[in-house]
Amino acid sequence: MLPRLTLSVALLLLTMGVILSKGCELDQMRYGCRIYNAQCSCGYGCKSEYRYDNNDDCKLALKGRRSDICSRSKPCLNEGSCSQISSEPGFKCRCEGTGFYGTYCETPCPRPDNTLFRGQFPYECVVI
Repeated sequence: MLPRLTLSVALLLLTMGVILSKGCELDQMRYGCRIYNAQCSCGYGCKSEYRYDNNDDCKLALKGRRSDICSRSKPCLNEGSCSQISSEPGFKCRCEGTGFYGTYCETPCPRPDNTLFRGQFPYECVVI
């Protein structure tokens, strides 16, 4: 009985961790596809990040039959990777590991010993 209870608790915690890590409410989750680094990537996540209903719609966007802001304007700087999303401004830059943060990965990461930096340390700048 105890191992079954332990397994149930572990599954519950894992599920909660997945839900919380996604950054959106349960009613905002869905299966879909998005353009990531010029390829279609399908999975389960926030509606705003998985813009296309299926892989075929995503491939049409890649062929230029739909607007893909990531391929068209390449908004992410400093080797940030671009994902097309449905909410404004239509894309999200992933800056982790680049040494930059911001909407376009345009701002250099502060050094941890910088006493002049005020505010919360950007998560994109955390090096593990």
